[in-house]
Amino acid sequence: MGIFNLMEDAATAEISRSQIWQWIHNDVALDDGIVVKRDLVERLIDEELSKIRTTTGEGFDAERYGQAVALFTEVALADNFADFLTIPAYERMP
Repeated sequence: MGIFNLMEDAATAEISRSQIWQWIHNDVALDDGIVVKRDLVERLIDEELSKIRTTTGEGFDAERYGQAVALFTEVALADNFADFLTIPAYERMP
């Protein structure tokens, strides 16, 4: 695995989790009227993970994706806003 684009990937993840956290904590409604809540986000994570698993096939690394989902879920759905996604990420590194 190359080291290219790691900062860009971290920045994209940071923006995504921050936006989701803000939507949940500010009762934001989507265009269809559905209010963004924890259960909606959890369902969408499961749906997207299923799509990735299908697309990836035999190359799907359930352990690595499980770690990514756990980290994203922790920071996106937490009661308190974490300063940075990378802090809990670094804590998980061997």
